[in-house]
Amino acid sequence: MRPRSMTGFGRGEASADGRTWVAEIRTVNHRFLDQRIILPRLFAAFEEPVRKKVATVLDRGRVDLTFSLQGMATVEPQLAVNVSIASQYRRCLQQLIDEHGVAGPVTLRDMLSLRDVITLEEPSADMDAEWPLISTALEAALADCDRMREQEGQALRDELLGRLARFEAVVRRIDSAVPELLLLRQGELRLRIDRLLEGVALDPIRLAQEAAILADKSDVTEEITRLGSHMAQFRAFLSSEEPVGRRLDFLLQEFLREVNTLSSKIASADIAHLGVEMKNEIEKLREQVQNIE
Repeated sequence: MRPRSMTGFGRGEASADGRTWVAEIRTVNHRFLDQRIILPRLFAAFEEPVRKKVATVLDRGRVDLTFSLQGMATVEPQLAVNVSIASQYRRCLQQLIDEHGVAGPVTLRDMLSLRDVITLEEPSADMDAEWPLISTALEAALADCDRMREQEGQALRDELLGRLARFEAVVRRIDSAVPELLLLRQGELRLRIDRLLEGVALDPIRLAQEAAILADKSDVTEEITRLGSHMAQFRAFLSSEEPVGRRLDFLLQEFLREVNTLSSKIASADIAHLGVEMKNEIEKLREQVQNIE
């Protein structure tokens, strides 16, 4: 089933008594689980349980989740006149006119300018009845999104395995070229020494020691062995049932470390070219891994 992409879309619905909840979820790559949830204002209290439910399914990614409610008109706030307050205001205004000789009657404009005459009433809802519908719509959206993420993840897995195979082929080319390269380096060393000494006898034991030192400095067996181990681990992660994006990204950093060490040990134009090729493949692998959960 794994790995999964962090890119996906899902939609879910749940209906009862003439009303329908619709949940739509969109996900993209992100280092952590970053949720942005939009609920009708009346049901804002459900944001935290929604977050917890999403976190049981998704490990990483930017999540945009929108809920809408259809067929329930009472969810919109309603304007209402507070008749009691309005009557008291009118009596007070009329008293000012009568007692202080203020000209003019009390008008509607006067009344509307006063506080709390018209109020915004929030509708009420049976929260216990709505949560099962919201939860069902969310579960359907998450399942739909997860199917898409799984399909995208399989495509990413195939792409990563293909690039890893190309990287491995380059490593094998270097591994097979190293023995001949070391012999060539030893021959070059002997030639330079002969030219410097101009026929002076050279202790063969000393020459053998220098050749051994050169071979040791140029030995990349450990780096190639570690790269082989890293590649095996990379393939194992791609078959894991757990989120592996972070581990794959860290492992590719180790790939790059070994390639840099290998390239620095062998001062060869051909190996340098292959080193650049390997680094290019590592960069392409990292770009794809950023989309893995």
